Amino acid sequence: MTHPVRPSHEFRLSYEFFPPKSPEMEEQLWQAVDHLALFEPEFVSVTYGAGGTTKRPTFATVERLISKTDLPTASHLTCVDADRDETHEVITELRAMGVKHIVALRGDPSSGVGTAYVPHPHGYENAAALVAALKAEGDFEISVSAYPEKHPESRDVKADIEMLKRKADAGADRALTQFFFDNDVFERYLEQVRKAGISIPVVPGIMPIQNLTQLKRFASRCGAGIPAFLDARFEGLDDKPEERAKVAAEVAAEQIQDLMRRGLDEFHLYTMNRSPLVSAVLTNLGRLPKQKAQTGAAA
Repeated sequence: MTHPVRPSHEFRLSYEFFPPKSPEMEEQLWQAVDHLALFEPEFVSVTYGAGGTTKRPTFATVERLISKTDLPTASHLTCVDADRDETHEVITELRAMGVKHIVALRGDPSSGVGTAYVPHPHGYENAAALVAALKAEGDFEISVSAYPEKHPESRDVKADIEMLKRKADAGADRALTQFFFDNDVFERYLEQVRKAGISIPVVPGIMPIQNLTQLKRFASRCGAGIPAFLDARFEGLDDKPEERAKVAAEVAAEQIQDLMRRGLDEFHLYTMNRSPLVSAVLTNLGRLPKQKAQTGAAA
């Protein structure tokens, strides 16, 4: 299938941030927000820990983004270790803050990634049930997760796609994928998703590589593959941070360019609360920041 060729800077963009855990990390986050806002994302999202373990930091970050910036802001929400009343209390608080977009997730087990998930006996058993509850609450925009290499706990890809269909049928507006590095894997996954009758946008999640060794450890826990070509691209650069950053920006930009050639025009970037690498990726794609104006995020 052929797709029209568009300029590399013409794509829609969103970011993921996470709530900071220290004053130093807070300063880094707001510097990143202030800088990356200049590339005009469609929205930004803020993560939420299992069982609400980051509830207050998430709320503080979301509230500041809404009150101090013009960035459309989505809050993640999980149903791990929470009964339905607790979940609805969180939804009510988010609505009062002005949140109109929720990234609805089951969430990782509070005992850690790789351990068995046990639904709360009086809670929502999975993300599809959470999406349905959010739809019953009103007019939230809802994003959900998708896994091109399947969720680590899914029996197989078919079962994984069946869960995505349940989330879409419950009212999800889009799916944001786990990061991946093999675009052929993503394209095959998207074909299966469409064959299953799922029509919502499936937005590729892009992870610019801050540290390949750390990424490998993280990827092994969440089921994402690390292709051999990445080792070759980063070989010999461990003690050369400037060259390593240049290669990392090129790798992510090349991945996005290839996905655009395959017909994709929207991307969700995992920022790790750092702006230099993400902005380098966007600049490589010809996406230039607007004239700098104080967003208020760092005020």
